[in-house]
Amino acid sequence: MPLPTDVWSLFSMNPNETPDPNFPEKADIEAKDVPPAQVEYHVEEFKISGDELLAKIRELIEEANVRRILIKNAEGQTLIEIPLGVGVAAGVLGAALFPVLAAVGAIGALVAKLTIVVERTLRDDS
Repeated sequence: MPLPTDVWSLFSMNPNETPDPNFPEKADIEAKDVPPAQVEYHVEEFKISGDELLAKIRELIEEANVRRILIKNAEGQTLIEIPLGVGVAAGVLGAALFPVLAAVGAIGALVAKLTIVVERTLRDDS
């Protein structure tokens, strides 16, 4: 069912209508005036055995400042990369990451020595 035409007028301007001269076309500030977010990342590496993998990944996921987790084999090849939002909620954790945790468990069962690379967010709030 099509929407009434008055609803569409909220989203687009009539081509025959002239723009309001008091409405600025550009923003009053330029991008160079806005300071970039001061976010730094810290990288840690853990060498663990395959049977410790799932417990360590679960522990890291629950930490608030973990941004990304990589699991590498002994040769340094990345087996899986787990991107995380900062502060993953516990309820979302079980549902959204269950397939990832299942894959991590399978990797831990197959590979004896692993390296976990953890990227943490360090925010400068000064």
